[in-house]
Amino acid sequence: MGSGLFVNAKVFTGTGEEDFATAFRIDDGIVTWVGDAADVTGGTDLGGATVLPGLLDVHSHPSMLASLAGAVSCLPPEVYSLTSLLDRLRTHPDLGRGQDRWIEGFGFDESGYPEGRKPTRHDLDSVSTTQPVFVRRCDSHSMVCNTRALQLAGITRDTPDPEGGRIGRDAAGEPDGLLVERAAYDRLLALRPPPGPDEEVARLAGLDAHFLERGIVAVADLMATLTTPDPLRLFRDAERAGLRPQAALYPMWQDLVAAGLPDLTDDDRTGRVKIAGVKLVMDGAYSDRTAWTDEAYPGSCDHGLQTASADDLRAAVAWARRNGVQVAVHAMGDRALWYVVDGLGDEQAWLAERASVRLVRGPLFSPELLDRVAAATMEFGVATHSVFFFAEYGSYARNLSPEQFAVAYPIRSFYERVPASALSSDTPATAWSDADDVFLSVRAAVLREAHDGADFNRAEAVSVAQALLLYTGRARLLAPFEGVGLIQPGFEGSFVVLDRDVFTIPPREIDRVRVQETWLRGAQVFRR
Repeated sequence: MGSGLFVNAKVFTGTGEEDFATAFRIDDGIVTWVGDAADVTGGTDLGGATVLPGLLDVHSHPSMLASLAGAVSCLPPEVYSLTSLLDRLRTHPDLGRGQDRWIEGFGFDESGYPEGRKPTRHDLDSVSTTQPVFVRRCDSHSMVCNTRALQLAGITRDTPDPEGGRIGRDAAGEPDGLLVERAAYDRLLALRPPPGPDEEVARLAGLDAHFLERGIVAVADLMATLTTPDPLRLFRDAERAGLRPQAALYPMWQDLVAAGLPDLTDDDRTGRVKIAGVKLVMDGAYSDRTAWTDEAYPGSCDHGLQTASADDLRAAVAWARRNGVQVAVHAMGDRALWYVVDGLGDEQAWLAERASVRLVRGPLFSPELLDRVAAATMEFGVATHSVFFFAEYGSYARNLSPEQFAVAYPIRSFYERVPASALSSDTPATAWSDADDVFLSVRAAVLREAHDGADFNRAEAVSVAQALLLYTGRARLLAPFEGVGLIQPGFEGSFVVLDRDVFTIPPREIDRVRVQETWLRGAQVFRR
């Protein structure tokens, strides 16, 4: 922890849209004074730079990101077609090195492919017929594997769809390689040789630089048990090995059930790395037509997938209430959102300082649903995204009706009506490379434009200050991080220095903003 006086800066404190200072002091890692540089002498001159509170990514998947260290990235915009996807998979360093070596890719998004379709097992067979090959879709709700992988997993035409999942099939009824939701693909992933404990820790600790160069000082892992049954041990070991941002962990509900629903200790839910809640997945994703919807998808009779029951929802809430932590519910479709809000809206909240139930993603929020949330006894929060409509505009344009499109990702409405609301990245389950670049997200929220310039309901745009509050002062109301999100006395001296003034540059240049320095508890931990 460090100390010092910092002067001659444009300091956005995170306490309000118009709240700026020009100087602040840190003593033993804690902010002790914020005010006007004219009132003090000496100190570190920041040269008029713009300073923000350390940034908070309240919906991410660092353990999954670490687990992908051995996979090749197939994310847009670098991979833009089925042909380029297969070419990228052929660059995997283990290709041709033995039948026991797995060829893994992640991040494909077929919505922009000129071929207009997902890969099939036959496509992936062109990469290898002797080694198992699979590639995750960008949203992580599905993957496609080759024939060899299907054989290893024992998936045949006679294998039934699991509850809450789907096995893709061709016109003849044979598996086509598509596995939708964890219920379908977990049996395949369980066959991969796992990394050793030391390698797991090293991979996770290695993300320290990734977060700090982006100015992220606290991150929530919303699928913390996806790669390990003991995420708290893994993250605390990684902290000792050099991972410095705070981490709030949310085990998956089905993994808690499989473990016998153990209760938490005080040590489990306190500290810079802690169990903060439980994650329940209620449906899939719009881009893959698996979000659970009231209205059938255009041109079909399909309403998506319900992946959790009312009993699951009630049991997850009961466990979280008993243990004094949050429930995070992935709900993409409007039917899924109403199911959760109506099911829990009249229950008493159990957390005093933040939302008891956070809705994850929540893209299709009608005014009526916002009214229901505002009138509810339960305290709901929303972690939403702008990078999704930026990256996946084509999918939403094809899969939403005009009426749905008009209420999709209502970020301004969240800002105005849901106090515990935040922007976040969902990295790496996002169809864009470097999706946890906060300033890409801010640009998309301010302009409401997709990557190709298409308009995405500009009435729901926010200002730069509002978007940054959704990554700082407002975001801290959603996730249980300690002492971050504000530059204010009593809070950690964790802040970022930018290379240009994000508040005055043209909006289309916001994604060019870079973090020049990151400070954590008064100590500089990154300098570009």
